[in-house]
Amino acid sequence: MRLRVVLLCVALATPAWAEPAQQPKAPVKQTVPAQQKTQAKTKTEPKAAKQPAPATTTTTTATPAAPATPNPVIESYAALPLAQRVAIQADLFIIGDYSGPLTGEFSEAAIAAVRAFQKRKGDKETGVLNLQERAQLTVDARAKQTARGWRVFDDTATGVRLLVPSKMMPETKEAPNGTRFTSARGEMVAETFRVAQSGTTLASVFEQLKKPLNGRRVAQSSIQGDSFQISGLQNLKEFVVRGYARGDEVRGITILYDQALDGIMAPVVTAMTNAFAPFPSGIATPTAKNKVEYASGIAVSGDGHILADRDVLNDCQIITVAGIGGADRIAEDTKAGLVLLRVYGARRLRPLALAGESMKVGDLMLLGIASPEKQDGGAAVTAIGARLTESSNIDPMPPVGFTGAAALDAQGKLAGMITLKPALIATTGVAGPQAALTPVEAIRNFLDAQNVKPAASTVQGPDAAKAAIVRVICVRK
Repeated sequence: MRLRVVLLCVALATPAWAEPAQQPKAPVKQTVPAQQKTQAKTKTEPKAAKQPAPATTTTTTATPAAPATPNPVIESYAALPLAQRVAIQADLFIIGDYSGPLTGEFSEAAIAAVRAFQKRKGDKETGVLNLQERAQLTVDARAKQTARGWRVFDDTATGVRLLVPSKMMPETKEAPNGTRFTSARGEMVAETFRVAQSGTTLASVFEQLKKPLNGRRVAQSSIQGDSFQISGLQNLKEFVVRGYARGDEVRGITILYDQALDGIMAPVVTAMTNAFAPFPSGIATPTAKNKVEYASGIAVSGDGHILADRDVLNDCQIITVAGIGGADRIAEDTKAGLVLLRVYGARRLRPLALAGESMKVGDLMLLGIASPEKQDGGAAVTAIGARLTESSNIDPMPPVGFTGAAALDAQGKLAGMITLKPALIATTGVAGPQAALTPVEAIRNFLDAQNVKPAASTVQGPDAAKAAIVRVICVRK
């Protein structure tokens, strides 16, 4: 009995933050010789009349898990407004005590940084800043902020939070997929990006960023878990890219700088990438699509079947074909990025003839309908000359509204459909999104899978083919 009391006292004296002690093992059942059993029974058990054993019922009660003990230091920071928590992390980062992302969430690393600051100042290492210590932290951070002009920037274009050296990169402007920060002469550039198209994966963005576009030569690259990093040379600049994924979305940052500035920029790049918070709380998630979006479509059958771009028509509450009416969404091909619509009573539509095989390179004629703002509210079908490059891109870039436009070959047959893809690298030398071609083979396979056969009488040639082009309007909530 005395032994049980001692063990109970030891258990109660164990602090809540200590690692749980290893559970005691069940006692090992030892084999006792039959002769010893008989002797023990003779010595210890009184003689009694043999009674039948009563029936027993065993009830197993699950022991509820003990609730996690709250950390009072973490709880004290959680009570502060988010902006104050981020500001404390930023100041700790600037003075060199903290090296994590600026999320406002106080982990053990952030608390350890507070204790390091308190220890250096000769204060009690509580992990919680009092008013005097908070004021001193601000003073120390401002002293080190002078050279770089560090500031916390909540990027509403992408939803990320980053630390920006505003004295080194004072100019801020919109970028095709985020926000760009540049020096006065462009020798230093930092740009955020966000890719949130349906089916986006970390691996696909990683591979796209590794391509040798605009003089990019990758020296090092790695992908692990939900993040990747790439570095190398782009023309005469060093570049570093960090990307992070959550669901069908990838957010990241690209930093470029002249090679001659490597000594100055190396610690700056380290600070920016370490402090980068791709999915912080407190920033509204950017709207991926406009509430009303215009695209082009291609009639592919005499029964009202219309081919369009799947990505541009995602999350549509209503899909309308201008001049005809509402359209039903029949099927889609995620891999090829195609969607099949159907309208009824569209007698004027004339389906296009499909080309025999896909093109690799060569001249094309694009037929589409530019967005209303590009033609003063008009809805005319426009023919534009273009070329399919070896990288499967369309040059020059067609206007907004040409997503889903038809690409005709030299015989006036449908060689493919135009899709617009965002530019994923920093836009120094890159002109916004890129247009690509979904080849005719992918279109034919998609239509065959849906048992859609082109009409017996199809049109071909730029002028006649305009009757097969429609404007598709997507209305979202």
